[in-house]
Amino acid sequence: MRAQLMRRTLLSLVLGLLFLSTPAMGSCLDNYQELLGQLQKQADFMQHTSMLLDPYISIQGLDKDGLKEHCQERPGVFPSKDVLQRLSRQEFLQILNTTLGHVLHRLRTLQKDIPKAQDLEKLNIAKLNIRGFKNNIHCMAQLLPGSLEKTEPTPTGPGASPSPTPISDAFQRRLEGCRFLHGYHRFMHSVGQVFREWGQSLSRSRRHSPRRGLRKGKHRTHLSSRNKRLMPRGWLPR
Repeated sequence: MRAQLMRRTLLSLVLGLLFLSTPAMGSCLDNYQELLGQLQKQADFMQHTSMLLDPYISIQGLDKDGLKEHCQERPGVFPSKDVLQRLSRQEFLQILNTTLGHVLHRLRTLQKDIPKAQDLEKLNIAKLNIRGFKNNIHCMAQLLPGSLEKTEPTPTGPGASPSPTPISDAFQRRLEGCRFLHGYHRFMHSVGQVFREWGQSLSRSRRHSPRRGLRKGKHRTHLSSRNKRLMPRGWLPR
């Protein structure tokens, strides 16, 4: 009874964090900096292995006899950080949106291997997080040239496969699920780093803004003219 109460409390806390950081589905913020901050927080939250990978390993019994060591990301399933950094901002959002759509598809497949309802809580929370994140991706795309509504391209580089090859062996299927989730969390870490670079770029552009220089120039002109007015009679400027 106590364990069930703790799970419900955890669910309430996580959902509370989700809805605090995500606008209502279908609605969009029109403030670029605020929306970017939300995307950054969501990516940082979703990269934690405690949200999916750790409970999956425990549920599937992969935390015994050194099996966890085999739970490593399979190369090429998710785009690398270098690939993401080379994309334009609109391309990055398109790849991110499409890849997360594939992740939702794969989570529905993994759900079949988790028979107990209480073990599905974090999986369902993760799916809610992804849907909220995708909504904010759509909103950010509206603030950039072009729109995700125009095209929904399949990633041209490495990306999450929407249709994994069926695996008959139950153990191998669990192991592949573990590897996929490991890659997913690494991918979200890379996504968070890219969004952080967007924020740093915004800060640099503000520091070098022409308007800022003009305001400083006006301030100096104002001081100079005031000094001239305070100059005593009979004194001539050199």
